[in-house]
Amino acid sequence: MENVKRKPNIVFILADDMGSWALGSAGNGEVHTPHLDRLAAEGMRFDHFFCTSPVCSPARASIMTGRIPSQHGVHDWISSGNVNYGDLQEEVRKQPVFADERTAVEYLAGQPTYTELLAKADYACALSGKWHLGNSTVPQKGFGRWFSIARGGCSYMKPDIVENGEVKIVNEYVTDLITDNALQFLDELAQQEAPFYLSVHYTAPHSPWDRSEHPESYVAMYDDCPFESVPELPPHPNQIRTAPQGEGERRKELLRGYYAAITAMDHGIGKIMDMLEERGLRERTLIIFMSDNGMNMGHHGVWGKGNGTFPLNMYDTSVKVPAIFSQPGVIPAGQVRNELVSQYDVFPTLLDYVGLSNPEKGRLPGRSFDELLRGEAGAGREDIVIYDEYGPVRMIRTRDWKYVHRYPYGPHELYDLRKDPDEDANRIDDDECQEMLESLRYRLGEWFGKYVIPEKDGRTAPVTGFGQLSPVAPGVTEGGAFKPLSK
Repeated sequence: MENVKRKPNIVFILADDMGSWALGSAGNGEVHTPHLDRLAAEGMRFDHFFCTSPVCSPARASIMTGRIPSQHGVHDWISSGNVNYGDLQEEVRKQPVFADERTAVEYLAGQPTYTELLAKADYACALSGKWHLGNSTVPQKGFGRWFSIARGGCSYMKPDIVENGEVKIVNEYVTDLITDNALQFLDELAQQEAPFYLSVHYTAPHSPWDRSEHPESYVAMYDDCPFESVPELPPHPNQIRTAPQGEGERRKELLRGYYAAITAMDHGIGKIMDMLEERGLRERTLIIFMSDNGMNMGHHGVWGKGNGTFPLNMYDTSVKVPAIFSQPGVIPAGQVRNELVSQYDVFPTLLDYVGLSNPEKGRLPGRSFDELLRGEAGAGREDIVIYDEYGPVRMIRTRDWKYVHRYPYGPHELYDLRKDPDEDANRIDDDECQEMLESLRYRLGEWFGKYVIPEKDGRTAPVTGFGQLSPVAPGVTEGGAFKPLSK
Protein backbone atom coordinates (compact mmCIF):
# COMPACT_ATOMS: atom_id res chain seq x y z
CA MET A 1 0.00 0.00 0.00
CA GLU A 2 1.45 3.36 -1.00
CA ASN A 3 1.58 6.14 1.58
CA VAL A 4 -1.16 8.64 0.66
CA LYS A 5 -1.16 10.89 3.74
CA ARG A 6 0.15 13.93 1.91
CA LYS A 7 -1.35 13.24 -1.48
CA PRO A 8 -3.59 15.94 -2.96
CA ASN A 9 -7.37 15.74 -3.00
CA ILE A 10 -9.01 15.84 -6.42
CA VAL A 11 -12.32 17.42 -7.42
CA PHE A 12 -13.13 16.55 -11.04
CA ILE A 13 -16.01 18.62 -12.43
CA LEU A 14 -17.37 17.35 -15.74
CA ALA A 15 -19.86 19.25 -17.87
CA ASP A 16 -22.06 17.65 -20.54
CA ASP A 17 -21.98 18.99 -24.13
CA MET A 18 -20.11 22.21 -23.37
CA GLY A 19 -18.15 23.62 -26.28
CA SER A 20 -14.65 24.98 -25.69
CA TRP A 21 -15.95 28.29 -27.05
CA ALA A 22 -18.64 28.63 -24.33
CA LEU A 23 -16.40 30.06 -21.62
CA GLY A 24 -15.75 33.66 -20.66
CA SER A 25 -12.03 33.11 -20.11
CA ALA A 26 -11.81 31.56 -23.59
CA GLY A 27 -12.98 34.85 -25.13
CA ASN A 28 -16.76 34.49 -25.11
CA GLY A 29 -17.98 37.90 -23.94
CA GLU A 30 -21.67 36.91 -23.75
CA VAL A 31 -21.78 33.83 -21.51
CA HIS A 32 -21.60 34.46 -17.74
CA THR A 33 -19.03 32.10 -16.18
CA PRO A 34 -17.42 34.16 -13.38
CA HIS A 35 -16.45 31.21 -11.17
CA LEU A 36 -14.94 29.17 -14.01
CA ASP A 37 -13.11 32.29 -15.13
CA ARG A 38 -11.74 32.64 -11.59
CA LEU A 39 -10.69 29.00 -11.66
CA ALA A 40 -8.86 29.60 -14.94
CA ALA A 41 -7.15 32.68 -13.47
CA GLU A 42 -6.00 30.57 -10.52
CA GLY A 43 -4.77 27.71 -12.70
CA MET A 44 -4.00 26.50 -16.21
CA ARG A 45 -6.45 26.54 -19.11
CA PHE A 46 -5.96 24.49 -22.27
CA ASP A 47 -7.01 25.87 -25.64
CA HIS A 48 -6.49 22.61 -27.56
CA PHE A 49 -7.85 19.84 -25.35
CA PHE A 50 -9.70 17.09 -27.24
CA CYS A 51 -12.27 14.48 -26.31
CA THR A 52 -11.59 10.89 -27.39
CA SER A 53 -14.98 10.56 -29.07
CA PRO A 54 -17.47 13.39 -29.73
CA VAL A 55 -20.35 11.88 -27.74
CA CYS A 56 -20.85 11.36 -24.01
CA SER A 57 -20.54 7.70 -23.00
CA PRO A 58 -17.49 6.80 -25.15
CA ALA A 59 -15.71 9.99 -24.05
CA ARG A 60 -16.46 9.33 -20.36
CA ALA A 61 -15.32 5.72 -20.66
CA SER A 62 -12.04 6.93 -22.18
CA ILE A 63 -11.46 9.42 -19.36
CA MET A 64 -12.00 6.73 -16.74
CA THR A 65 -10.01 3.93 -18.39
CA GLY A 66 -7.46 5.76 -20.54
CA ARG A 67 -8.58 3.52 -23.41
CA ILE A 68 -9.95 4.46 -26.81
CA PRO A 69 -13.46 3.24 -27.72
CA SER A 70 -12.02 0.39 -29.79
CA GLN A 71 -10.39 -0.82 -26.56
CA HIS A 72 -13.21 -0.33 -24.05
CA GLY A 73 -16.08 -1.09 -26.45
CA VAL A 74 -18.37 1.87 -25.70
CA HIS A 75 -18.96 3.38 -29.15
CA ASP A 76 -22.13 5.44 -28.68
CA TRP A 77 -24.18 6.97 -25.90
CA ILE A 78 -25.69 4.22 -23.78
CA SER A 79 -29.38 3.85 -24.54
CA SER A 80 -29.93 0.56 -22.71
CA GLY A 81 -28.20 -0.98 -19.71
CA ASN A 82 -28.47 2.00 -17.37
CA VAL A 83 -31.12 0.44 -15.08
CA ASN A 84 -33.05 -2.79 -14.57
CA TYR A 85 -36.36 -1.94 -16.20
CA GLY A 86 -38.24 -4.53 -14.16
CA ASP A 87 -37.12 -2.95 -10.89
CA LEU A 88 -38.48 0.52 -11.71
CA GLN A 89 -41.49 1.88 -9.86
CA GLU A 90 -44.61 2.28 -12.01
CA GLU A 91 -44.34 6.10 -11.99
CA VAL A 92 -40.83 5.84 -13.40
CA ARG A 93 -41.43 2.91 -15.77
CA LYS A 94 -44.18 4.71 -17.67
CA GLN A 95 -41.80 7.50 -18.68
CA PRO A 96 -41.03 7.11 -22.42
CA VAL A 97 -37.35 7.84 -21.83
CA PHE A 98 -36.98 4.36 -20.34
CA ALA A 99 -38.39 2.59 -23.41
CA ASP A 100 -35.01 1.16 -24.48
CA GLU A 101 -33.98 -0.03 -21.03
CA ARG A 102 -33.70 -3.75 -20.43
CA THR A 103 -31.24 -5.19 -17.95
CA ALA A 104 -28.60 -3.08 -16.22
CA VAL A 105 -25.11 -3.72 -17.58
CA GLU A 106 -21.74 -2.50 -16.31
CA TYR A 107 -20.13 -1.51 -19.60
CA LEU A 108 -16.68 -1.14 -18.02
CA ALA A 109 -16.72 -4.44 -16.12
CA GLY A 110 -13.21 -5.88 -15.86
CA GLN A 111 -11.55 -2.73 -17.19
CA PRO A 112 -9.31 -0.85 -14.72
CA THR A 113 -10.14 2.80 -14.03
CA TYR A 114 -8.01 5.40 -12.29
CA THR A 115 -10.67 5.75 -9.57
CA GLU A 116 -10.20 2.08 -8.66
CA LEU A 117 -6.46 2.66 -8.40
CA LEU A 118 -7.06 5.74 -6.23
CA ALA A 119 -9.42 3.77 -3.98
CA LYS A 120 -6.85 0.99 -3.70
CA ALA A 121 -4.39 3.62 -2.51
CA ASP A 122 -6.84 4.66 0.25
CA TYR A 123 -8.49 7.59 -1.52
CA ALA A 124 -12.14 8.04 -0.50
CA CYS A 125 -14.06 8.36 -3.78
CA ALA A 126 -17.48 9.95 -4.29
CA LEU A 127 -19.68 10.64 -7.32
CA SER A 128 -22.43 13.23 -7.59
CA GLY A 129 -24.16 13.41 -10.96
CA LYS A 130 -24.16 11.72 -14.32
CA TRP A 131 -22.52 8.29 -14.72
CA HIS A 132 -23.92 6.98 -18.04
CA LEU A 133 -21.58 3.98 -18.24
CA GLY A 134 -24.16 1.36 -17.34
CA ASN A 135 -25.92 0.17 -14.17
CA SER A 136 -26.31 3.64 -12.71
CA THR A 137 -28.03 2.40 -9.55
CA VAL A 138 -24.97 0.63 -8.14
CA PRO A 139 -21.71 2.28 -6.97
CA GLN A 140 -18.88 1.15 -9.23
CA LYS A 141 -15.19 1.60 -9.92
CA GLY A 142 -13.98 2.49 -6.43
CA PHE A 143 -16.73 4.96 -5.55
CA GLY A 144 -17.94 4.59 -1.97
CA ARG A 145 -20.43 7.47 -2.08
CA TRP A 146 -22.87 7.57 -4.99
CA PHE A 147 -25.59 9.98 -6.10
CA SER A 148 -26.32 9.54 -9.79
CA ILE A 149 -28.69 10.18 -12.67
CA ALA A 150 -30.64 7.09 -13.70
CA ARG A 151 -29.80 7.34 -17.41
CA GLY A 152 -27.68 10.00 -19.09
CA GLY A 153 -29.58 13.14 -19.98
CA CYS A 154 -32.74 14.04 -18.10
CA SER A 155 -35.28 16.75 -17.55
CA TYR A 156 -33.76 19.63 -15.60
CA MET A 157 -36.86 20.26 -13.52
CA LYS A 158 -38.10 16.66 -13.13
CA PRO A 159 -34.95 14.56 -13.28
CA ASP A 160 -34.76 10.82 -12.80
CA ILE A 161 -32.16 10.33 -10.09
CA VAL A 162 -30.71 7.42 -8.13
CA GLU A 163 -30.62 7.67 -4.38
CA ASN A 164 -29.80 4.69 -2.16
CA GLY A 165 -30.19 2.37 -5.13
CA GLU A 166 -33.72 3.52 -6.02
CA VAL A 167 -34.75 5.45 -9.13
CA LYS A 168 -36.98 8.44 -8.40
CA ILE A 169 -38.41 11.36 -10.33
CA VAL A 170 -38.09 14.52 -8.25
CA ASN A 171 -39.38 18.06 -8.70
CA GLU A 172 -36.09 19.87 -8.23
CA TYR A 173 -33.57 21.52 -10.53
CA VAL A 174 -31.03 18.80 -11.30
CA THR A 175 -28.04 21.17 -11.39
CA ASP A 176 -28.77 22.23 -7.81
CA LEU A 177 -29.29 18.59 -6.76
CA ILE A 178 -25.88 17.63 -8.12
CA THR A 179 -24.24 20.62 -6.43
CA ASP A 180 -25.98 20.02 -3.09
CA ASN A 181 -25.01 16.34 -3.00
CA ALA A 182 -21.45 17.23 -3.98
CA LEU A 183 -21.31 19.70 -1.09
CA GLN A 184 -22.68 17.08 1.30
CA PHE A 185 -20.06 14.57 0.16
CA LEU A 186 -17.36 17.22 0.39
CA ASP A 187 -18.42 18.03 3.95
CA GLU A 188 -18.11 14.34 4.90
CA LEU A 189 -14.84 13.80 3.04
CA ALA A 190 -13.21 16.89 4.53
CA GLN A 191 -13.52 15.38 8.00
CA GLN A 192 -11.48 12.30 7.10
CA GLU A 193 -7.71 12.03 7.25
CA ALA A 194 -7.43 10.13 3.94
CA PRO A 195 -7.28 12.12 0.70
CA PHE A 196 -10.42 12.19 -1.38
CA TYR A 197 -11.52 12.14 -4.99
CA LEU A 198 -14.87 13.79 -5.80
CA SER A 199 -16.49 13.55 -9.23
CA VAL A 200 -19.11 16.24 -9.88
CA HIS A 201 -20.76 15.30 -13.17
CA TYR A 202 -23.33 17.89 -14.25
CA THR A 203 -25.90 17.22 -16.96
CA ALA A 204 -25.56 20.88 -17.95
CA PRO A 205 -25.57 22.27 -20.53
CA HIS A 206 -27.02 19.27 -22.40
CA SER A 207 -30.50 19.77 -23.87
CA PRO A 208 -33.38 20.39 -23.14
CA TRP A 209 -33.01 24.17 -23.44
CA ASP A 210 -36.62 25.32 -23.29
CA ARG A 211 -37.18 28.25 -20.95
CA SER A 212 -39.30 26.17 -18.59
CA GLU A 213 -36.36 23.82 -17.96
CA HIS A 214 -34.22 26.40 -16.15
CA PRO A 215 -34.70 28.90 -13.30
CA GLU A 216 -36.00 32.16 -14.69
CA SER A 217 -33.26 34.16 -12.99
CA TYR A 218 -30.63 32.52 -15.21
CA VAL A 219 -32.64 32.59 -18.43
CA ALA A 220 -33.54 36.27 -17.97
CA MET A 221 -29.85 37.15 -17.93
CA TYR A 222 -29.84 36.41 -21.67
CA ASP A 223 -33.12 37.99 -22.74
CA ASP A 224 -31.34 40.85 -24.51
CA CYS A 225 -28.29 38.86 -25.61
CA PRO A 226 -27.67 39.13 -29.39
CA PHE A 227 -25.70 35.85 -29.35
CA GLU A 228 -23.02 37.19 -31.63
CA SER A 229 -20.65 34.69 -29.99
CA VAL A 230 -22.35 31.92 -31.99
CA PRO A 231 -22.50 31.92 -35.80
CA GLU A 232 -25.89 31.98 -37.50
CA LEU A 233 -25.54 29.80 -40.58
CA PRO A 234 -27.80 27.83 -42.92
CA PRO A 235 -28.51 24.27 -41.73
CA HIS A 236 -25.80 21.74 -42.51
CA PRO A 237 -26.93 19.36 -45.29
CA ASN A 238 -26.27 16.37 -43.01
CA GLN A 239 -27.98 17.79 -39.93
CA ILE A 240 -30.09 15.14 -38.17
CA ARG A 241 -33.75 16.07 -37.85
CA THR A 242 -34.17 14.96 -34.24
CA ALA A 243 -31.77 17.54 -32.76
CA PRO A 244 -33.18 20.76 -31.24
CA GLN A 245 -32.49 23.47 -33.80
CA GLY A 246 -33.97 26.66 -35.11
CA GLU A 247 -33.63 30.02 -36.76
CA GLY A 248 -34.52 33.54 -35.69
CA GLU A 249 -36.25 33.75 -32.33
CA ARG A 250 -36.26 29.96 -31.89
CA ARG A 251 -32.47 29.99 -32.23
CA LYS A 252 -32.22 32.64 -29.51
CA GLU A 253 -34.58 30.69 -27.27
CA LEU A 254 -32.38 27.59 -27.51
CA LEU A 255 -29.20 29.59 -26.91
CA ARG A 256 -30.76 31.27 -23.87
CA GLY A 257 -31.41 27.85 -22.38
CA TYR A 258 -27.91 26.64 -23.25
CA TYR A 259 -26.20 29.68 -21.74
CA ALA A 260 -28.53 29.66 -18.71
CA ALA A 261 -27.61 26.02 -18.04
CA ILE A 262 -23.92 26.95 -18.13
CA THR A 263 -24.38 29.90 -15.76
CA ALA A 264 -26.41 27.81 -13.30
CA MET A 265 -23.66 25.19 -13.32
CA ASP A 266 -21.04 27.91 -12.86
CA HIS A 267 -22.92 29.11 -9.77
CA GLY A 268 -22.76 25.60 -8.30
CA ILE A 269 -19.04 25.36 -9.07
CA GLY A 270 -18.56 28.60 -7.15
CA LYS A 271 -20.17 26.99 -4.09
CA ILE A 272 -17.80 24.02 -4.32
CA MET A 273 -14.78 26.31 -4.62
CA ASP A 274 -16.00 28.36 -1.65
CA MET A 275 -16.40 25.28 0.56
CA LEU A 276 -12.87 24.15 -0.26
CA GLU A 277 -11.62 27.62 0.75
CA GLU A 278 -13.66 27.66 3.96
CA ARG A 279 -12.35 24.23 5.01
CA GLY A 280 -8.76 25.19 4.30
CA LEU A 281 -8.54 22.57 1.55
CA ARG A 282 -8.05 24.71 -1.54
CA GLU A 283 -4.25 24.52 -1.64
CA ARG A 284 -4.37 20.77 -0.98
CA THR A 285 -6.88 20.10 -3.77
CA LEU A 286 -6.52 19.75 -7.51
CA ILE A 287 -9.67 21.06 -9.22
CA ILE A 288 -10.29 19.91 -12.78
CA PHE A 289 -13.01 21.30 -15.01
CA MET A 290 -13.74 19.67 -18.35
CA SER A 291 -16.56 18.74 -20.70
CA ASP A 292 -17.16 15.23 -21.99
CA ASN A 293 -17.31 16.42 -25.62
CA GLY A 294 -17.65 19.62 -27.60
CA MET A 295 -20.83 21.11 -29.01
CA ASN A 296 -22.16 22.93 -32.06
CA MET A 297 -24.93 25.42 -31.43
CA GLY A 298 -25.15 26.48 -35.06
CA HIS A 299 -21.42 26.18 -35.76
CA HIS A 300 -20.97 24.80 -39.29
CA GLY A 301 -24.78 24.93 -39.46
CA VAL A 302 -24.87 21.98 -37.03
CA TRP A 303 -26.89 21.63 -33.83
CA GLY A 304 -25.31 18.86 -31.80
CA LYS A 305 -21.92 17.21 -31.36
CA GLY A 306 -20.47 14.32 -33.37
CA ASN A 307 -23.93 12.83 -33.86
CA GLY A 308 -25.48 16.15 -34.80
CA THR A 309 -24.96 15.00 -38.39
CA PHE A 310 -25.08 11.73 -40.24
CA PRO A 311 -22.53 10.72 -41.36
CA LEU A 312 -21.01 11.52 -37.95
CA ASN A 313 -18.69 14.53 -37.86
CA MET A 314 -15.30 15.41 -36.36
CA TYR A 315 -15.38 19.21 -36.50
CA ASP A 316 -13.14 20.89 -33.94
CA THR A 317 -16.25 22.35 -32.34
CA SER A 318 -17.38 18.75 -31.72
CA VAL A 319 -14.06 17.37 -30.46
CA LYS A 320 -12.47 20.29 -28.57
CA VAL A 321 -13.47 20.67 -24.92
CA PRO A 322 -12.87 23.30 -22.22
CA ALA A 323 -10.22 22.11 -19.76
CA ILE A 324 -8.94 23.86 -16.62
CA PHE A 325 -6.56 22.46 -13.97
CA SER A 326 -5.93 24.36 -10.75
CA GLN A 327 -4.05 23.78 -7.52
CA PRO A 328 -2.48 26.89 -5.95
CA GLY A 329 1.22 26.53 -5.30
CA VAL A 330 1.56 23.55 -7.64
CA ILE A 331 0.08 24.57 -11.00
CA PRO A 332 1.19 28.00 -12.27
CA ALA A 333 -1.68 30.49 -12.16
CA GLY A 334 -3.10 32.30 -15.16
CA GLN A 335 -1.45 30.19 -17.84
CA VAL A 336 -3.11 29.35 -21.15
CA ARG A 337 -1.53 26.39 -22.95
CA ASN A 338 -1.74 25.67 -26.67
CA GLU A 339 -0.28 22.17 -26.65
CA LEU A 340 -2.47 19.39 -28.05
CA VAL A 341 -3.84 17.19 -25.25
CA SER A 342 -6.43 14.37 -25.25
CA GLN A 343 -8.77 12.86 -22.72
CA TYR A 344 -6.91 9.56 -23.07
CA ASP A 345 -3.99 11.43 -21.43
CA VAL A 346 -5.99 12.02 -18.22
CA PHE A 347 -5.53 8.49 -16.77
CA PRO A 348 -1.70 8.52 -16.75
CA THR A 349 -1.57 12.20 -15.77
CA LEU A 350 -3.68 11.86 -12.62
CA LEU A 351 -1.68 8.85 -11.45
CA ASP A 352 1.56 10.78 -12.02
CA TYR A 353 0.14 13.84 -10.29
CA VAL A 354 -0.62 11.98 -7.06
CA GLY A 355 2.49 9.81 -7.23
CA LEU A 356 0.91 6.44 -7.98
CA SER A 357 2.37 3.87 -10.36
CA ASN A 358 0.51 3.07 -13.57
CA PRO A 359 -0.06 -0.68 -13.98
CA GLU A 360 -1.60 -0.08 -17.42
CA LYS A 361 1.45 1.71 -18.82
CA GLY A 362 2.37 0.30 -22.21
CA ARG A 363 -1.18 -0.82 -22.95
CA LEU A 364 -2.69 2.65 -23.11
CA PRO A 365 -2.30 5.30 -25.83
CA GLY A 366 -2.11 8.31 -23.51
CA ARG A 367 0.90 10.28 -22.34
CA SER A 368 1.09 12.07 -18.99
CA PHE A 369 1.14 15.86 -19.07
CA ASP A 370 1.95 16.11 -15.35
CA GLU A 371 5.18 18.04 -16.03
CA LEU A 372 3.27 20.48 -18.19
CA LEU A 373 0.76 21.08 -15.38
CA ARG A 374 3.60 21.84 -12.98
CA GLY A 375 5.15 24.31 -15.41
CA GLU A 376 8.40 22.41 -15.65
CA ALA A 377 10.91 23.46 -18.30
CA GLY A 378 11.05 21.28 -21.39
CA ALA A 379 7.59 19.85 -20.83
CA GLY A 380 6.17 20.98 -24.18
CA ARG A 381 4.13 18.61 -26.36
CA GLU A 382 4.68 19.97 -29.85
CA ASP A 383 5.07 16.48 -31.31
CA ILE A 384 1.71 15.24 -30.08
CA VAL A 385 -0.85 14.02 -32.61
CA ILE A 386 -4.49 13.66 -31.58
CA TYR A 387 -6.66 10.73 -32.60
CA ASP A 388 -10.44 10.45 -32.27
CA GLU A 389 -13.01 7.85 -33.22
CA TYR A 390 -16.77 7.56 -33.30
CA GLY A 391 -17.78 4.14 -34.54
CA PRO A 392 -16.46 3.77 -38.11
CA VAL A 393 -15.32 7.42 -38.25
CA ARG A 394 -11.70 8.12 -37.29
CA MET A 395 -9.65 11.30 -37.14
CA ILE A 396 -5.99 12.25 -36.97
CA ARG A 397 -5.17 15.86 -36.11
CA THR A 398 -1.81 17.55 -35.98
CA ARG A 399 -1.34 21.21 -35.16
CA ASP A 400 -1.66 22.10 -38.83
CA TRP A 401 -3.71 19.35 -40.50
CA LYS A 402 -6.77 17.20 -39.90
CA TYR A 403 -7.79 14.05 -41.74
CA VAL A 404 -11.16 12.33 -41.20
CA HIS A 405 -11.62 8.79 -42.52
CA ARG A 406 -15.02 7.11 -42.69
CA TYR A 407 -15.01 3.34 -43.10
CA PRO A 408 -15.66 1.70 -45.45
CA TYR A 409 -16.47 4.13 -48.25
CA GLY A 410 -16.20 7.70 -46.99
CA PRO A 411 -16.76 10.52 -47.53
CA HIS A 412 -13.33 11.52 -46.21
CA GLU A 413 -12.13 14.99 -45.28
CA LEU A 414 -8.78 16.81 -45.23
CA TYR A 415 -8.28 20.30 -43.78
CA ASP A 416 -5.29 22.62 -43.83
CA LEU A 417 -5.85 24.23 -40.42
CA ARG A 418 -3.17 26.88 -40.95
CA LYS A 419 -5.12 28.46 -43.80
CA ASP A 420 -8.58 27.16 -42.87
CA PRO A 421 -9.03 26.98 -39.08
CA ASP A 422 -12.82 26.88 -39.44
CA GLU A 423 -12.69 23.73 -41.60
CA ASP A 424 -14.62 25.22 -44.49
CA ALA A 425 -12.57 23.84 -47.41
CA ASN A 426 -12.27 20.06 -47.73
CA ARG A 427 -9.05 19.43 -49.69
CA ILE A 428 -9.38 15.68 -49.97
CA ASP A 429 -9.25 15.84 -53.79
CA ASP A 430 -6.62 18.58 -54.01
CA ASP A 431 -3.57 17.33 -55.94
CA GLU A 432 -1.29 19.59 -53.91
CA CYS A 433 -2.30 17.78 -50.72
CA GLN A 434 -1.94 14.15 -51.77
CA GLU A 435 1.46 13.64 -50.12
CA MET A 436 0.12 14.98 -46.83
CA LEU A 437 -3.03 12.88 -47.23
CA GLU A 438 -1.07 9.67 -47.70
CA SER A 439 1.14 10.45 -44.69
CA LEU A 440 -1.83 11.11 -42.40
CA ARG A 441 -3.73 8.09 -43.69
CA TYR A 442 -0.74 5.84 -42.97
CA ARG A 443 -0.22 7.28 -39.48
CA LEU A 444 -3.93 6.89 -38.69
CA GLY A 445 -3.97 3.23 -39.64
CA GLU A 446 -0.69 2.48 -37.90
CA TRP A 447 -1.76 4.09 -34.61
CA PHE A 448 -5.18 2.45 -34.40
CA GLY A 449 -3.63 -0.87 -35.44
CA LYS A 450 -1.41 -0.66 -32.37
CA TYR A 451 -4.19 -0.15 -29.82
CA VAL A 452 -7.45 -1.62 -31.19
CA ILE A 453 -8.80 -4.78 -29.56
CA PRO A 454 -10.22 -6.67 -32.58
CA GLU A 455 -13.51 -7.77 -30.96
CA LYS A 456 -14.18 -4.15 -29.93
CA ASP A 457 -13.09 -2.51 -33.18
CA GLY A 458 -15.36 0.38 -34.14
CA ARG A 459 -14.43 0.24 -37.83
CA THR A 460 -17.18 -2.25 -38.61
CA ALA A 461 -19.62 -1.24 -35.88
CA PRO A 462 -22.92 0.10 -37.32
CA VAL A 463 -22.91 3.16 -35.06
CA THR A 464 -25.56 5.70 -36.02
CA GLY A 465 -25.37 8.21 -33.19
CA PHE A 466 -28.77 7.12 -31.88
CA GLY A 467 -27.50 5.00 -29.01
CA GLN A 468 -25.85 1.76 -27.91
CA LEU A 469 -28.09 -1.06 -26.66
CA SER A 470 -25.55 -3.56 -25.36
CA PRO A 471 -21.80 -4.07 -25.00
CA VAL A 472 -19.87 -5.00 -28.13
CA ALA A 473 -18.96 -8.66 -27.87
CA PRO A 474 -18.36 -11.72 -30.08
CA GLY A 475 -21.68 -13.10 -31.25
CA VAL A 476 -23.51 -9.74 -31.29
CA THR A 477 -24.77 -9.58 -34.85
CA GLU A 478 -24.71 -6.59 -37.18
CA GLY A 479 -26.79 -3.83 -35.69
CA GLY A 480 -27.65 -5.78 -32.56
CA ALA A 481 -25.64 -3.54 -30.25
CA PHE A 482 -26.72 -0.22 -31.77
CA LYS A 483 -29.96 1.59 -32.53
CA PRO A 484 -30.72 2.05 -36.21
CA LEU A 485 -30.73 5.44 -37.84
CA SER A 486 -33.91 7.37 -37.00
CA LYS A 487 -35.77 8.78 -39.97
